[in-house]
Amino acid sequence: MARRITTGIDIGTYQVKLVVVEEVSDKQGNRQLRIIGTGLAESKGLRHGYIVNKDEVTISILEAKRQAESTAHISIRTGFLAIGGISLDEAHATGEAIISRADQEISELDLEKAAKSALEAAAPAFLNRKVLHSIPLEYRVDDTKVLGGPVGMKGVRLEVDYLFVTSLTQHESALAEAVEDADIEVIDQMASPLAGSYVLLANDQKMKGCVLANIGAETISIVVYDEGIPVSVKVFAMGSSHITDDIALGFRISLEEAERIKVGKLSGAMYPRKKVDSFITMRLKTMFALIVKHLKTLNRRGPLPAGIIISGGGSGIGSISDIAKGSLKLPARLAEFRLSNDTKIRDATWAVAYGLALWGLTGDTATPKKNIRALFGGFFKQFLP
Repeated sequence: MARRITTGIDIGTYQVKLVVVEEVSDKQGNRQLRIIGTGLAESKGLRHGYIVNKDEVTISILEAKRQAESTAHISIRTGFLAIGGISLDEAHATGEAIISRADQEISELDLEKAAKSALEAAAPAFLNRKVLHSIPLEYRVDDTKVLGGPVGMKGVRLEVDYLFVTSLTQHESALAEAVEDADIEVIDQMASPLAGSYVLLANDQKMKGCVLANIGAETISIVVYDEGIPVSVKVFAMGSSHITDDIALGFRISLEEAERIKVGKLSGAMYPRKKVDSFITMRLKTMFALIVKHLKTLNRRGPLPAGIIISGGGSGIGSISDIAKGSLKLPARLAEFRLSNDTKIRDATWAVAYGLALWGLTGDTATPKKNIRALFGGFFKQFLP
């Protein structure tokens, strides 16, 4: 029997991470997923997640691939790729369909018509962009909200609200080409915030409503869940490196010294802790103000009881949970990455690559998602309202 193995690839501004996961069965025949290899390399050739030198990016991927192959004892030929950076954006649209059957029973064909209508309505937002995900947010039959799927119900008119997650086509193509230049075939792609949420958020958090914020070196990416569905995916061009810049400018020191001060490896009378904390706090408040402003635009029906969950390389800076709680007026905590003690990864910065690998083993990724039926298949079935 062939081994079922997948690889998740996360290309960040500072680091490239690969996680190799295998599906195994225990003595009782129960399926388990086991991490068998990881690879980590310094990223080169990127800025805000954009590729500025594809050859350098490929070299970084090759190094991470070499490490992952060494620990997993396999050759990596295929993988699932995260698409992140400030190129990510979202668009919302509503599609409509008049029920086609004579008995007015809603069918899959009506869903497809509504989905096509939504795509056409959102088309102006897709110029030079690739649609990564099409997620139905809410169904209405004759102006009445439907709890669950509408197939089998009866009515005259079906409406479906959609979230489209997009990336600049040039950015997506460049990332895929860099991976394929490292002799890894890209099977499928997922927006980084969704990949991270796959392993960092519990179902009850998604149902009650929450925001997962990943603070990277140069970007903050968020995904907002309400009633179990991702209602928004957004990336802001600000990250933990901006805190380093603030400290460097404030003390007139090198970026290297400022980074050491930020992470607590350098202190003394020349760098009063109170002043350092003020730099960190001011920048974090600015970051969370961006999230607050965005949440106000979403027209949600209520607050997010599960609060904000913070992940990423910048999540351990200062009193970040307290600052987030005060800024958003929501519960706040750091993301927890629950894995066994013998695993090869230790913290939530690996969540995106790990989530992609799990998606590769559990999602519907056997065929390219080019037809409208794919909007309702595989991984995104869990998002159907």
